[in-house]
Amino acid sequence: MIFRLPNQPDFTIEFVINTGFTEFLSLPTAAVTLLGFPFVYDMYANLADNSNVILPIHQANIIWNEEEREVNVLETGKRPLLGTALLDEHELVIQFTEGGLVTIEEL
Repeated sequence: MIFRLPNQPDFTIEFVINTGFTEFLSLPTAAVTLLGFPFVYDMYANLADNSNVILPIHQANIIWNEEEREVNVLETGKRPLLGTALLDEHELVIQFTEGGLVTIEEL
């Protein structure tokens, strides 16, 4: 995923695709703090273990389908996750093998 910060070069963060995650992106607290994404609001969320938590939501600018797009980033977890909100209107193909390709194509 390519991120765009004001007055800085674009940079890439590798994400894990999580088809059970219905939001856009999540990043660990340390990454959100380091990148300085602006806080927007707190959101109630139900996690995979069925626990309910309140998560901070931040805004980030990304490059998606060669266009700049503003998305919500949930501040949570230990690794970057890409959720199904970004996959809407896309085809996801995964080769389930070590080193297999993952492709995301706009429909």
